[in-house]
Amino acid sequence: MSNSGIYDTPAKLEAIHRDIKRLMERSNQEYLNLMMANLRKDFLDSFTAYIDGDIENGLENGMVDPCPMRDTCKSIFTDFLEDNSKNIRHGNISNEVITGKRDELNKIRKKASFDDCDICFREVNSLFEKQLNLIGSLQIYNSNDEIKTEISVINEEEIVKSVLEPLSNKIRLQILKSMASKTYSFSALSELTGLRGGNLLFHIQKLLESDLIIQRHERGDYMITKKGFNLISLLADFQQCLED
Repeated sequence: MSNSGIYDTPAKLEAIHRDIKRLMERSNQEYLNLMMANLRKDFLDSFTAYIDGDIENGLENGMVDPCPMRDTCKSIFTDFLEDNSKNIRHGNISNEVITGKRDELNKIRKKASFDDCDICFREVNSLFEKQLNLIGSLQIYNSNDEIKTEISVINEEEIVKSVLEPLSNKIRLQILKSMASKTYSFSALSELTGLRGGNLLFHIQKLLESDLIIQRHERGDYMITKKGFNLISLLADFQQCLED
């Protein structure tokens, strides 16, 4: 066998090693993408469940009673607000969609004829604006504009206060990580962390104040916000970089 035909075993093994490594990296990335997609779906499902519960409670407690049109109007208002909730569940809220929903509410208002209708429409509008404020703060918007953020624009005080300090404790990080896939009651968080009473409430309050989690309603379950979900996702990506 000539020298040119000699089988280069070390080079061949190195090539096989590179191929295997690329395959593993690709497989890991596909798994990570799938996991993040599932977590995002779980988050949106939990978020819209919170909104749907808020609709029922708000309309039941805020509408005029007694009123001959109460049941009819409540059905119309529920359909209106739940349709907006469906848009949120799909994770595709645009300014055009929001404008369309405002116009729809105005058309419904023009059909009202009773003096007390103002009370009910104030409640519906309040619930609608609450939905918009939530999706605005959680950044559930569809935008085609990609903005590259420069490192120089980082606000040190804000980042430390709203991100680094809340996550600088392993209990709070454990809570946020666990909430990425489901909601938790206070008792469930107590079982998760081993903390009780004021000790647990201290950590929950830190996460609430930083808008990393929200409570569905008074004494209700706690759930992660989009801000909290984004942060825990960034930490997962960062840990992956450390391991590569």
